[in-house]
Amino acid sequence: MSTPNQNPPIIELRVAVTTGDYERLVKFYCAGLGIEPAQIWNNGEGQALILDMGRATLEIFDEPQAQTIDQLEAGQRVSGPIRFALQVPDLKAAMERLLAHGATLVHPPVVTPWGDYNVRLQDPDGMQITLFQLYDNNE
Repeated sequence: MSTPNQNPPIIELRVAVTTGDYERLVKFYCAGLGIEPAQIWNNGEGQALILDMGRATLEIFDEPQAQTIDQLEAGQRVSGPIRFALQVPDLKAAMERLLAHGATLVHPPVVTPWGDYNVRLQDPDGMQITLFQLYDNNE
């Protein structure tokens, strides 16, 4: 592990998603999450963009852990080998924006044993997405 004073071995994590309906997925993530592209390019042969999604981490689960998380968030094992988990400042507002832009509700919000407020959605291409925020008992 590196300390804050050392150069980290990884500078940035990027997840690349390929879709058959580029415009639909761009609208879903940009309008649905309320973010603007950090970079856009069109090389004449294809299109791409980068969305700054904040701090990135990579979680690696074994099947029993994936089963546990899916059971908590969705009531059953439903996600594939990759699922986005996005921390948002206002879970209800983010969920409503994504639903308005084509998300499918997989399971209503739940409070997790580790103190987060989570909701499971699916993007228009079928990617499972967990939105989470720190749980506040006063909500």
